[in-house]
Amino acid sequence: MAKVEHPSLSEELWSVFDFARRYRLDKREENRLLMLFGTFASPDKLLANARRHSLIG
Repeated sequence: MAKVEHPSLSEELWSVFDFARRYRLDKREENRLLMLFGTFASPDKLLANARRHSLIG
């Protein structure tokens, strides 16, 4: 039987919209994170999965 993880009630959740704004992610990356997690996710998952594109061309 597979173990199912349930988030604890004390686990902090961040808004994906606010996270994208704070870390200056482009709209495409914001949408990718929304597809992965929905509108809220834990900070560790957002930080581990976010990709910032180089600002230097």
